[in-house]
Amino acid sequence: MKRLVIPILLILPLIITACASATSSPLPTQPPSDPVSTESASPEFDSATRMDDQGAIIFEVTPLDLNQTADALEFNIVLTTHSIDLSMDLAATATLSTDTGVTVKSTLWDAPRGGHHVEGKLIFPATQDGKSILEGAGKLTLTITNVDAPTRIFEWELK
Repeated sequence: MKRLVIPILLILPLIITACASATSSPLPTQPPSDPVSTESASPEFDSATRMDDQGAIIFEVTPLDLNQTADALEFNIVLTTHSIDLSMDLAATATLSTDTGVTVKSTLWDAPRGGHHVEGKLIFPATQDGKSILEGAGKLTLTITNVDAPTRIFEWELK
């Protein structure tokens, strides 16, 4: 029995170390961008979720539909924390801008207030001065300020 215990005790730390290093690698906050093309009338877009884990709150942001004919542009946002109450109004701290120089403020944070795990929709107007804010744009940037970090930036390429 002693012969079996000694090899197991030598191998066990190696197995634990291998498993721990495989699961502890950090997630990238922004995946690589695709080349930009703005020739389409209704642009395709990179709908991948972007993450930001500054401070004590983890943000996961996913665009729901970036259509030039929509009345609103919506983003699904999941907030996770174990130490801060999530009762803030994200609409008051969020702006959406394009690489063509257009910037709009959020009109609604449609989510329950409070708790440590909150999911909701952040909504922006899709037009400004009667024109789609996405017209001619190749990049869309969502900026959220002063939510347990000075600035959180999420970017998507429009194709």
